[in-house]
Amino acid sequence: MPAATAAFLSRRKPLHPGARALAVTQDRLSEKSFVADCGLSVAPFRAVDSLADLEAAVAVLGRPSVLKTRRFGYDGKGQVKILPGTDLAEAHAAIGRSPAVLEGFVTFAREVSVVAARGADGSFAAFDLCENEHRDHILAFTRIPAQVSAATEAAAIEAARKIGAALGYVGVFAVEMFIVGEGEQESVVVNEIAPRVHNSGHWTSEGAQTSQFHQHVRAVCGFPLGSAQRRGRVEMENLIGDAALRWRELLAEPGAHLHLYGKREARPGRKMGHVTRVFPEQG
Repeated sequence: MPAATAAFLSRRKPLHPGARALAVTQDRLSEKSFVADCGLSVAPFRAVDSLADLEAAVAVLGRPSVLKTRRFGYDGKGQVKILPGTDLAEAHAAIGRSPAVLEGFVTFAREVSVVAARGADGSFAAFDLCENEHRDHILAFTRIPAQVSAATEAAAIEAARKIGAALGYVGVFAVEMFIVGEGEQESVVVNEIAPRVHNSGHWTSEGAQTSQFHQHVRAVCGFPLGSAQRRGRVEMENLIGDAALRWRELLAEPGAHLHLYGKREARPGRKMGHVTRVFPEQG
């Protein structure tokens, strides 16, 4: 939905999530500037509107770095890695010479996300920090709890709370982050905001007291937010492409909760469903 359409509607009827959240998150440059203005860490970045901009940005941020279109990119689409041997003119052409942002490369230990809800009254509830494993730029597994310190998890959730408050957000959203360093050196770097229920939160349907979908409805309807407490240790596996053909095997697996999305064709890289497994907490 164009941000202008959302703004038009919001002037006439309540709109949740709001037009500002859409406008900020649809543009990578706006989003990164917004997060930095919240006092949160992001990868170093530069705006790129031309080949000359790209050359200047690479001179500052170095290689490796990542060139991303400002709009319409997801699951690795609309981006090119800038490596030592990368021809910058070819990289710029590969993204259609679209307005873009160059991001400095972040050497991270883990990828995580906070899935949270915020009500119109400012109430806030976050699910436990999710640890995400990507393959070919697509989320493959989400595991909860994340293998980080309690202090790092608290910092990640506080970052999401700040973002939600600054946007005046109402509903469920996710903040994808990098964990940089290990142990006492861990820190959180915000990667991007998803203004919606999120793939890394699908586990909540069986793995939490309130699913992210129910939580979203509660938030936008002005109902009290539900408990985000986890029911155990959880693993969510995305079924990508032909992996969905394992559905008989998964249905026979004790404790596996299978969700198929009803898509007719299993293409490579296409999310066809997911399976969630909930395990007892370790003693």
